[in-house]
Amino acid sequence: MYYSNGNYEAFARPKKPAGVDHKSAYIVGSGLAGLSAAVFMVRDAQIPGDHIHVLEELDVAGGSLDGTKLPQGFVVRGGREMENHFECMWDMYHSIPSLEIPGASYLDEYYWLDKQDPNSSNCRLIYNRGNEVPDDGEYGLGKCSQEIVKLIMTPEAELVGKTIGDWFSDDFFKTNFWTYWSTMFAFEKWHSLIEMRRYAMRFIHHIDGLPDFTALKFNKYNQYDSMVKPLLAYLKDHGVQFEYGMRVDNVVVDHEDGQKIAKKIVYTDLAKQEQAEIVLSRDDYVFVTPGSIVESSTYGDQDHPAPITHEKGGSWKLWENLAAQDPSFGHPDVFCENLPERSWFVSATMTLENRKLAPYFERLTKRSLYDGKVNTGGIITVTDSNWCLSFTIHRQPHFKSQNPDEIVVWIYALYSDTEGNYIHKRVTECSGREIAEELLYHLGVPESEIAADASEPNTNTVPVYMPYVTSYFMLRKPGDRPDVVPAGSQNLAFLGNFAESPTRDTVFTTEYSVRTAMEAVYTLFKVDRGVPEVYDSIYDIRQLLRAVYYLGDKKKLSEQDLPLPEKLAVNAGMKKIKKTWVEELLKEAKLI
Repeated sequence: MYYSNGNYEAFARPKKPAGVDHKSAYIVGSGLAGLSAAVFMVRDAQIPGDHIHVLEELDVAGGSLDGTKLPQGFVVRGGREMENHFECMWDMYHSIPSLEIPGASYLDEYYWLDKQDPNSSNCRLIYNRGNEVPDDGEYGLGKCSQEIVKLIMTPEAELVGKTIGDWFSDDFFKTNFWTYWSTMFAFEKWHSLIEMRRYAMRFIHHIDGLPDFTALKFNKYNQYDSMVKPLLAYLKDHGVQFEYGMRVDNVVVDHEDGQKIAKKIVYTDLAKQEQAEIVLSRDDYVFVTPGSIVESSTYGDQDHPAPITHEKGGSWKLWENLAAQDPSFGHPDVFCENLPERSWFVSATMTLENRKLAPYFERLTKRSLYDGKVNTGGIITVTDSNWCLSFTIHRQPHFKSQNPDEIVVWIYALYSDTEGNYIHKRVTECSGREIAEELLYHLGVPESEIAADASEPNTNTVPVYMPYVTSYFMLRKPGDRPDVVPAGSQNLAFLGNFAESPTRDTVFTTEYSVRTAMEAVYTLFKVDRGVPEVYDSIYDIRQLLRAVYYLGDKKKLSEQDLPLPEKLAVNAGMKKIKKTWVEELLKEAKLI
């Protein structure tokens, strides 16, 4: 497996690898990583579809890419923010037929939608019961911008064991930048500094699109309908075998002369409550998604909170059983144990069942909720919320089965250990109605009307408790995540955001799931085609200069609050760059 860039290999089809007609694959977990691995096996490794088996514990595919209507109401557990440089994901989806537009790929469908209705936000921050924050759109970093520069310049190896809180000053955490950053990506102070650095480097080309979300792209519908169904249709058309209600409990791995060889899959047939085994040969390959951020999710309803749980589900227990066999298979306890009480655990899906409350949202979005186009464009954050409450309204309908007057609103609270401003409970203790009441209070709904407006027939809200939803960002060290293909492994690979890609890509993204799948399939099946490298904006001097401009709230170098040594260096250097290419670049970046 190797990396490539440009469009030469992006448009090429690999030759069929030798011997694949006699190989079989077992994919444990049908989240985006598992489904992507199956696609790359069919499309690029050219393995017969009926040789590929997807083993899924639940009765539905998609993992955290969900969207459904439960008896309690519409539910989405989270959202996915995407951008144009998800190189591996778009490589895959350009081969997946659209279910909406005959003759088009899913990438075509997505591209045309974004061209016609590009994403943007007209309001990112509110406070004081629905008023827009006066300096919304500005980072307000001042000299704190140097802390970000220093972080990027520091090698990752020097940051092992450090949290975000260890690095940044108290003033940094008071800035709009931190509010934008932490609520958009769900970062908290105790999270890994390494992960924050990777994000800063990975998305530096979008530094101007952070406040107004012009950097982002979203699906037409919820994630399951938009992203999962086209993959399922493609794979089923190619004969891929899906087996639901199959909880894989262990993969037994032998060690022979430095080689790691998966010899047996131990699983439980949940319908029969019987354990059984699949004996593997060297021509049988196993792809495991270890851990899950939505494992053990519980659901409340309008009148009841989602039950709090710390139970480890099948994906975590499987990882523990694998890790017990070999230290190179990672350390799951780092990610699923000892999450602070303040962590994000709860999201909620609120359905507006009529148009009564629409004006409270539309005065912020400055758009109609009912025209089928971009609404909030991403989350709106309540800066004076004790819960650090955020909400978003995507294009409507978010579900095809919605009634014309229904609007689906996604809500999440970043802090779980504090009482609300209106509802004096922790969000983890709140029913759907109480979460809705807290949001309506912050939107400025008159207090005398809040109780009625948060109830039927006006709204219905379903809370979800997810004990591991921010586990990706827990403080870690090298080796805590298993390599996509561990050293010496002959027929076992790991997929998803708890696997360690050898690139500088970022977890908690759809791209990372697809990237690890591509790397695993190309490595084990020796596919002779390059995996697209991570977009190299961090090495582009133009992007770096743009970042300086926007981090400084669109001020020229001479106007920015720089430390004295840097200011003197800038002044001294200006004379030397007259009539040079460097001067042109600085002018292009609006720095002079």
